[in-house]
Amino acid sequence: MPGLSGRISTVFKSKVSKALDKAEDPAATLDYSYQKQLEQLQSVKKGIADVVTAKKRLQAQEDTIQQQIVKLDTQARQALAAGREDLARTALERKNGAQTEMQTLDQQIQELQAQQDQLTTAEQNLRAKIEAFRTKKEVIKAQYSAAEAQVRISEAATGVGDSMADVGLAMQRAVDKTENMKARASAVSELEAAGTFEDLTAIGSGGGDDIDRQLREISSTSVVDSDLARLKAELGSGSASAGELGAGSAPPAAPPAELSAPAAEPEATEPQAPAAAPATEAAPPSFADDAPAADPADGDSA
Repeated sequence: MPGLSGRISTVFKSKVSKALDKAEDPAATLDYSYQKQLEQLQSVKKGIADVVTAKKRLQAQEDTIQQQIVKLDTQARQALAAGREDLARTALERKNGAQTEMQTLDQQIQELQAQQDQLTTAEQNLRAKIEAFRTKKEVIKAQYSAAEAQVRISEAATGVGDSMADVGLAMQRAVDKTENMKARASAVSELEAAGTFEDLTAIGSGGGDDIDRQLREISSTSVVDSDLARLKAELGSGSASAGELGAGSAPPAAPPAELSAPAAEPEATEPQAPAAAPATEAAPPSFADDAPAADPADGDSA
């Protein structure tokens, strides 16, 4: 399935390219490119050095051949002077071959010189380009650093950066937890006020619900009202007896002590107060019955 494999390859390459674009650092990329250009410059310099070395080697050979040509020419002259025309011819033939070889070397030296000049020009142009690239690279790196710093500052100021977004989310979570805790506290307070929760620390049968609490309050209020009415009745009967005593002779010392006992009962706060009420209620009638009986006796004596 060539179509499917092609799509898979395209998708894979696009994913890899996107990942590389995200991970690529422009400053590091520019530095790497500058390093590669320096390596190319070094290669050009090495090529120039090799060409110059070859040229120097050929020039040395040319100098050797030139010396050989001079030597052969001298030998040919000496042989011709000695009457050895054959030796002079041989020396001249060798001289001619050396001259031909020297011409070939001279041509090769010229070619190497042309290559040297070409490589030197290329090296100078490449050096100039590399220098311009280095300057532009530093400018681009500075601009990228400034833009990156500006982006970080802007993100920090506006809160759109990743770190500030995390801070904002953390703050929002804290606010949500606080609101939930407040709502829970309010709900617990409301349920506690309604008597939904049973007090497990209470001794006995427990606090009961809200209905039981209201009933206890009504019962306590009725008990207090009945005690208050009883005390008012006792005080009223006590004051009436005191008026009747005031019209006759002075009352004996014992009855005031009996009257003071009921007056001290409101200070008692314990539930046993209602049980003592019959004893206190019985005391005033006895005093009231004795007081009228004493009046006729006093009248007769008068």
